[in-house]
Amino acid sequence: MDGFDEDAFKKFFPSGFGKQQKSVDVESQINRSKRAEIVASNPLSDPQSVESSTPIESAASEKRPQERRQSDDDDDSDDDDSDDDDEDEFPVSHELVLKTHERAVTTMTVDPSGARLITGSTDCTLKFHDFASMTPSTIRAFKSVDPSAKKQSAAQDTHAVNYVGFNPLSPSHVLVVSATAQPRILSRDGETVTEFAKGDMYLRDSHNTKGHTSEVFSGAWCPTDENICATAGSDSTVRIWDINVGRSQKEVIVHKSRAAGSAGRTKVTAVAWGSPKQGGSNILVAAALDGSLVMWGGNGPFTRPSGEVREAHTRDTWTSGVDVSADGHLVVSRGGDDTIKLWDTRKFKSPVTTVTHPSTSFRYPTSNIQFSPNSANIIVGSETGHLHILNPGTLKPELVTPVTPGSPLITVMWHEKLNQILTGSANAETHVLYNPTISAKGAALVMSKAPKRRHVDDNPSLTTDLSSGLAGDSVVVSSSGVPHYSSATFAARHPTVGLTASGRSRDPRRPHLPQVTPFAKSQPDEKHIRDNIPLSSMRDEDPREALLKYAEKAQKDPIFTHVYKETQPHAIYAELSDEEEPGPEKKKTRR
Repeated sequence: MDGFDEDAFKKFFPSGFGKQQKSVDVESQINRSKRAEIVASNPLSDPQSVESSTPIESAASEKRPQERRQSDDDDDSDDDDSDDDDEDEFPVSHELVLKTHERAVTTMTVDPSGARLITGSTDCTLKFHDFASMTPSTIRAFKSVDPSAKKQSAAQDTHAVNYVGFNPLSPSHVLVVSATAQPRILSRDGETVTEFAKGDMYLRDSHNTKGHTSEVFSGAWCPTDENICATAGSDSTVRIWDINVGRSQKEVIVHKSRAAGSAGRTKVTAVAWGSPKQGGSNILVAAALDGSLVMWGGNGPFTRPSGEVREAHTRDTWTSGVDVSADGHLVVSRGGDDTIKLWDTRKFKSPVTTVTHPSTSFRYPTSNIQFSPNSANIIVGSETGHLHILNPGTLKPELVTPVTPGSPLITVMWHEKLNQILTGSANAETHVLYNPTISAKGAALVMSKAPKRRHVDDNPSLTTDLSSGLAGDSVVVSSSGVPHYSSATFAARHPTVGLTASGRSRDPRRPHLPQVTPFAKSQPDEKHIRDNIPLSSMRDEDPREALLKYAEKAQKDPIFTHVYKETQPHAIYAELSDEEEPGPEKKKTRR
């Protein structure tokens, strides 16, 4: 055939019939989440060791052969090879950004399997995220819960979330501590299972109260019993609870402060329950506002502490974070006096190492510090929005990387199974740092999925049409220079879209029916009411004039009294003169 263009014909005619599956370039999709800057110089003054005990420090270093021991010479010589080693050793090369809150993210937790993420915020809500249901174009929370709301009343005061934690032995239960006196146990779907009782604030002896009498700040799960948890509050107590019995606590630990003028009471700001998963001892550690650090045996009895340091941190400074290593031999505390201290439980008198680290607890009391899953490192956030990965032997930074520059990093978490680091910041962002090589599931699973394409019946505000590829204007660059998808921004602006009033998911294909009646939520205009509501014009009339219009007709043609028209008697009243006026009759005087 003359003039037949075979290339144009092949381009126009499909190569196959039926539904065509388009392959997704997973590698390029993951590369979009690669962080622009991994390693940065410390924006703060380099932590200088103030106090150190050499024998214990060397013993701690020998027990962790996986640590990268740094010297002062190593700090001066940084090259590209060391940066690559940091990327391979720590899961910080890529990130996934979730912006589902409206205010600062104060706490977070991930279930042991790594499938569900729950974040708490100062916007008084918990956000539930499932990594398996999210795609690169649908990064949002599937449920929002107010843990301090009560079903008895619709109008309730809301409170910020101070702590949330999955039960490590039974992932079906979640401990939630709001800024109230009543912690709660929720199911993994957000339903209230147990609400702990509130104690009588007028009882002087806290041993006689059935619960906390004022705000609770922190909580922890027992690592050996799935039914036991602990909470610490401003009533100077640490209370041990059985989650099946909410009417009263199981044990009451009253911390008696010895500081002058405190009347024996102080606020217990943080609590941690060490897990003996590496064969160590089971211990319970708490920090108080009077600067003390107290330790008890995790299995009881709790009548007397097994160790106490009265001046662990400066008095009247908020010690916001406490954590115990996996072997139960080391305790790290982050004080409001701009220090981080390492303690040995076998010699619980003076700190092993002390370094300076500016605190954020005066603005965000839930700022935490945490050991890595194998206790080979310590992670902590900073006021400048940087993530610090410290050496547990010297507390010197092995890696300092920006996450949300200019916005304080409040809460951090290193998940063992996912091998991913999660951070919550004051700008309402949740970052999931991962490495495609050494991380499993979680954010790596989300970024390896094909972006969801919009169905003809889907709500276009909930999904993004990526049938023709990813457009440049659909990528939002964060403050740290990392691109993420605009659907996360939409989820932050509309956190309850797709949810019913009870919090259940609504089918996005269901059409929206506008409310047109005057008794619904919308406000119809005056023309609609006049045309569609019968007798609606009567509200503008004078009722007296409306009745007088029918007075003459009722007199000429009575409907109900017509049968008595001829036999109805006429009333005859007595005629009075103008001089006579009727008055009340005088009562007769009794004799």
